[in-house]
Amino acid sequence: MLVLDAIRQRSRIIIGPILGISLVAYFAYHLVQGDRGLLAWMRLSQEIHKAETTLAAIKAEEAPLARHTALLRAKIDRDLLDENARETLNLGGADEIVIFTKAAPRR
Repeated sequence: MLVLDAIRQRSRIIIGPILGISLVAYFAYHLVQGDRGLLAWMRLSQEIHKAETTLAAIKAEEAPLARHTALLRAKIDRDLLDENARETLNLGGADEIVIFTKAAPRR
């Protein structure tokens, strides 16, 4: 009986710190591994950086196209309109001769 009493007395003293350590370990684990933890935050930061890089590349592509569109809207040049229509639709007149050359870079 003496041994059982000693175990009960010591277990009452040890239960509090064990529960406290377990609680701290639980929160520390979820601080790092959770859905909103440090690893998820770093992963989302990398995804945001990639998305911003992609956005910058798309905006760089958009600028020349916007300038070209503005030129078409500001003053409709019949030759430019005719050239774009024929190129886009891949059409030519019945009395025209088509000469194929190397593709010129897009403006």
